[in-house]
Amino acid sequence: MNFELSVCNSRLSTANSSKASSESSAQRHVMSKTPATNPILKRLTAIALALPEARRELSGSHASFRVRKKTFAYFLNNHHGDGIVAVTCKVLPGENTALAKAQPKRYYLPAYIGSRGWAALRLDLLKIDWAEVRELLLTSYLLTAPKRLASRARSPDEI
Repeated sequence: MNFELSVCNSRLSTANSSKASSESSAQRHVMSKTPATNPILKRLTAIALALPEARRELSGSHASFRVRKKTFAYFLNNHHGDGIVAVTCKVLPGENTALAKAQPKRYYLPAYIGSRGWAALRLDLLKIDWAEVRELLLTSYLLTAPKRLASRARSPDEI
């Protein structure tokens, strides 16, 4: 879990240092409704499926990523017509609200699960920080996967 704490601190310091640059980014249009043609979902899937026993389940224009029978991430594309494309992940206690406060244009608390320790990172802004996406996915995976399986997960740089 020490790795998770360092990831949290790293993410918060990155959030604070790049706040100004991300606030000026323009929004992209909602991505294609067809998951097979969505380049963001393709890249997100490649990162998530590099984790031990991870699998993806598609549901319309959304996807869930699971380890065994537990969900560790969701890809949301225009969820309930909000026009936002995002990845939602479980994070350490209190980190979700800290991220949403530090960078409200990039992070938000997702409907239904935000109150249970999940944070959403918008992927519809001009530049996606894929290293940050990897860190979020790995942290969520480590918080969700059984301990023995989680011990087989690699660092974000190796995913």
